[in-house]
Amino acid sequence: MNYSIIVPVYNRPDEVDELLESLCSQTYKDFEVVIVEDGSQKPCKDVCDKYADILDLHYYLKENSGPGQSRNYGVERAHGEYVIILDSDVVLPTNYLTAVNSSLFTLHSSLNIVAWGGPDAAHPSFTPVQKAISYSMTSFFTTGGIRGGKAKLDKFYPRSFNMGIRRDIYLQLGGFSKMRFGEDIDFSYRIVEAGYMPRLFPDAWVWHKRRTDFRKFFRQVYNSGIARINLEKRHPGTMKLVHLLPMVFTLGVIGCLLCWLVGESLFCYGLAQASTTTNTLMRTGLWMSVLGLLPLLFYSTVILVDSTIKNKSLKVGLLSIPAAFTQLMGYGFGFIESWWKRCVLKQDEFTAFEKNFYK
Repeated sequence: MNYSIIVPVYNRPDEVDELLESLCSQTYKDFEVVIVEDGSQKPCKDVCDKYADILDLHYYLKENSGPGQSRNYGVERAHGEYVIILDSDVVLPTNYLTAVNSSLFTLHSSLNIVAWGGPDAAHPSFTPVQKAISYSMTSFFTTGGIRGGKAKLDKFYPRSFNMGIRRDIYLQLGGFSKMRFGEDIDFSYRIVEAGYMPRLFPDAWVWHKRRTDFRKFFRQVYNSGIARINLEKRHPGTMKLVHLLPMVFTLGVIGCLLCWLVGESLFCYGLAQASTTTNTLMRTGLWMSVLGLLPLLFYSTVILVDSTIKNKSLKVGLLSIPAAFTQLMGYGFGFIESWWKRCVLKQDEFTAFEKNFYK
């Protein structure tokens, strides 16, 4: 058997149903599926039973320990030469495994690849909010340039929603760490540090639902911002200039809003006084208001136009504006909090974020 597909699950039976349905349609058939139920209150056992006679499917239920440890649990029980790690909220095109196999053994056969990853996309059936969130996570105008496309501002590091590795190497490296967030990048760093070079397989892409509303999306990217500082602590020197951009963007937005607020206050004060002196205050206030809003309006317009064209939908384009701000500022706020706790207050990783996710 060539491939074992490992999927950790937590309270998402409907998503598992869609993923397993897409696996039934794969043109490449030499694979098994390992579902690891991570202490869910809404188990997917009944869903898995539906596909037991169609797929080589193995279902395991364990106490909650987070996605990383659940993946390790699944890999330990897998039989394939290679393991493919997927999130439960992805759906696969019919040629996904064919693309993986072709890239691994045909296109790059001389490179002796042991680890790889692929990009993601939005399915036509996704809601407008899901499409907007997908755009914000993949666009060049947010942080999409470093998340798995062909044009990257940094080295490619596979993400856990779509990554593969030779099983013996996985076990040799100890799999995923106990980090609750950023554990996939931590694993990718350790793969590189062990002397292996993960490759991008552009044709092995998945449809990735991500989050279904902006509140959940904010929490996801906030935790990603927290993880960035933790990753630098674990792997000194891995933080690049590009990782600071969401933080710079967040501070820039705050600065623009403060500039606009001060400008509006000066303008209103001058308007109320209505004197020669206050005319200068009104003009100053007006200019400050304009200067505060212009960068935000310009960036919003760029997002609107680009997303509308790519998604062929004005509604998705409009929703992409709050999605982009949520993605960048959520990450930025998490980054700032983590920097303060880890670098200024010198707290360790588990103590600093025990209330967030180490429970």
